[in-house]
Amino acid sequence: MTGLSVEMLAADPVEPITSAGHAQLGIAVVAGIAVIVLLITQFKLHAFLALTIGSLALGAIAGAPLDAAITSFSNGLGDTVAGVGVLIALGAILGKLLADSGGADQIVDTILARASGRAMPWAMVLIASVIGLPLFFEVGIVLLIPVVLMVAKRGNYSLMRIGIPALAGLSVMHGLIPPHPGPLVAIDAVEADLGVTLALGVLVAIPTVIIAGPLFSKYAARWVDVPAPEKMLPQRASDDLERRPGFGATLATVLLPVVLMLAKALVDIVVDDPKNMVQRVFDVIGSPLIALLAAVLVGIFTLGRAAGFTQGRIASTVETSLAPIAGILLIVGAGGGFKQTLIDCGVGEMILEISQDWSIPALLLAWLIAVAIRLATGSATVATISAAGLVAPLAADMSTTHTALLVLAIGAGSLFFSHVNDAGFWLVKEYFGLGVGQTIKTWSVMETIISVVAGAVVLLLSLVI
Repeated sequence: MTGLSVEMLAADPVEPITSAGHAQLGIAVVAGIAVIVLLITQFKLHAFLALTIGSLALGAIAGAPLDAAITSFSNGLGDTVAGVGVLIALGAILGKLLADSGGADQIVDTILARASGRAMPWAMVLIASVIGLPLFFEVGIVLLIPVVLMVAKRGNYSLMRIGIPALAGLSVMHGLIPPHPGPLVAIDAVEADLGVTLALGVLVAIPTVIIAGPLFSKYAARWVDVPAPEKMLPQRASDDLERRPGFGATLATVLLPVVLMLAKALVDIVVDDPKNMVQRVFDVIGSPLIALLAAVLVGIFTLGRAAGFTQGRIASTVETSLAPIAGILLIVGAGGGFKQTLIDCGVGEMILEISQDWSIPALLLAWLIAVAIRLATGSATVATISAAGLVAPLAADMSTTHTALLVLAIGAGSLFFSHVNDAGFWLVKEYFGLGVGQTIKTWSVMETIISVVAGAVVLLLSLVI
């Protein structure tokens, strides 16, 4: 795992690569983040390059030897990719199988066939949440846009009444639920238990998605009353397929890794004996790697074969699923390098020492840091990675559940107020045919509601568990 372990922090702290005081470290952090923000927003540099340069700038301003800063960045990048890179790749393969086989369309059509009238916004949020489990946010949008436009047009619904619940479901999954890149990296950084984080993430996601989705969509539809743009109605993935996977098999495949990881977390709590054979078995099958690998292997048969795919077509689907995530892997890896540079320079220890004198809860501090970086960079993933690196030492004395809540607080903060420096903002604007002001009044406000509600639920849970 990347970052500092609880034992290392408590008993044998790693010697920082610089002897800078708190003031110089504080300036280095601000300058490093400022470099990243300027390169991304003003110079339109790819986030991978921006994070790499920002990490080196941080080390230099903190007074670290250049070779030591480079080593820290390289170690962090390598450890992060090793820890979460395979999981991101497996998630991408499962998502591509789901989309190309028509399994996603089967879930959508089955649920929509059983929903109508007032139930439709709730059906849309359910569809988006299920589809959003294995799919990246951008892929989920592209997949669900035709459904949103079709339902709005045929049912004579307001576009926002149908679209906002779908966007809320996708966004909440993206920010809070592993195996999405942001939550995975945060879990890795603070050494949280993935199963516990997943279980608590689902608990936080339910009220969050209800408030930001179906409930808020009533007001969004009044503020922005626009028809569905017909020019954005593309062909669906399964329109050229002779047959599609069954609904039950598709849903079971999508939920398989979630069930396995949650089962591991439950067995760990109930049995709590590392030598027990049952726990050892579930520790293996419930590990993220095995759970996702099992879902992919099952999906090859329940999704690919069920859609009539040949071995060559399945191989092609797997291959094409990996190319689009190259940029994501590089960004996540560079973010891990930035995080490790922060830690090795002693920034985490500095925040730990300073925050001991504050009355602000650690979870709220994590949320605020993620909010600040999100507003500055526009990237939820960058905000999650950077904030996790800054607050990782705060997890040293936390229980397993509170460490998981720390991850969720970071994830919630990373979704705050998407605006013009966020690619997702423009994606929503163009697909729904909105103006900038209309996108702010709907999408941006929805993201803020998600962030605030999820953050509040996390803080409430921290008081009772």
